[in-house]
Amino acid sequence: MRREVFGEDHEAFRKLARDFIEKHVVPDYPEWEKAGRMPRDIFRRLGSLGMLGMAIPEEYGGAGIPDFRYNVVLQEEAARALVTLSTVRTQLDVILPYFLEYTNEEQRSRWFPGMAAGELLTAIAMTEPGTGSDLAGIRTTARREGDEYVVNGAKTFITGGILADLVIVVARTSTDPDNRRAGLTLLVVEDGMPGFVRGRQLDKMGCKVQDTAELSFQDVRVPVANRLGEEGEAFRYLGRNLPQERMTVAVGSVAQARAAVATTVDYVKERKAFGTPVASFQNTKFELAAMSAEIEAAQAMLDRGVLDLVDGELSGADAARVKLFCTEVQARVVDRCLQLFGGYGYMTEYPIARLYTDARVARIYAGTSEVMKVIIAKSMNL
Repeated sequence: MRREVFGEDHEAFRKLARDFIEKHVVPDYPEWEKAGRMPRDIFRRLGSLGMLGMAIPEEYGGAGIPDFRYNVVLQEEAARALVTLSTVRTQLDVILPYFLEYTNEEQRSRWFPGMAAGELLTAIAMTEPGTGSDLAGIRTTARREGDEYVVNGAKTFITGGILADLVIVVARTSTDPDNRRAGLTLLVVEDGMPGFVRGRQLDKMGCKVQDTAELSFQDVRVPVANRLGEEGEAFRYLGRNLPQERMTVAVGSVAQARAAVATTVDYVKERKAFGTPVASFQNTKFELAAMSAEIEAAQAMLDRGVLDLVDGELSGADAARVKLFCTEVQARVVDRCLQLFGGYGYMTEYPIARLYTDARVARIYAGTSEVMKVIIAKSMNL
């Protein structure tokens, strides 16, 4: 169906992204999967093309165009090529907004040029071994001592945690018995700070090129100059960026569902059963037709959400609706596509197997489907 989201500049960016992915990502992607991470050099290459600094102000080496649609294009082109740029996506869509919104002039001068160039990689450490969606339950502490904070605690499931040079750590600086959400602060821990230890790289079912780590902090001294925003305001800051984070997941879900259908159509046209192409069976046609309709519905909903986000009008409840619907559509589509591959769909040499395992986490991270339903229900005064 016709889309009205992108302009000429976005389409020019799309061509740049498509060429880059085909030349520099697709050929080496299997090796990245084996290594469990993307190489640092890929960030530098993206940085040299200006693809990491679109939203960063020009005076720090960026383009000064804070338009989420460029991020959408990059995700769509990766999915079209049956790969992902998971860690890049996290840096651009989830982490960079905190730096853009809450850094001061000194911090921007210190960090932005390296981020735009792909020299400084980032992560955000929210989740703890006992704390997931309930951020108010964070137990990592940061005690103020003069011009420093002393950080103690542990984080888990941290995307980009192995490669990150800068880690935004959500830590508790005070406790209010009457308000669990109060007293959280954002602190930037830098690679090499004594007491900052990267634990094991976690072995996941899917998203293999996205390095995911356990991090620990033992008496890590973080300068007050590395604090983002005001002390005790982290919960409010985190809430403001959650709609974009959830839209990011939805973008990937729809793009990957579309890619799953495309690769399945190619397969069933070639694969024969009982001497006949699988594509000729009525069941195959009906399944793919139904999936196509679902994807177009999800795309229309997503595009509306993207435009609202760009205009600054996307509510938390609407972001939850988009994420819930798009991730559930992705789950149904990739499962049905894999079924059409038969036994070959279960083999990891076929992209549909990777699309299947990658899809499962979409209904978990950035807020589970159940949390999305709670948010939506609250907006309905339920």
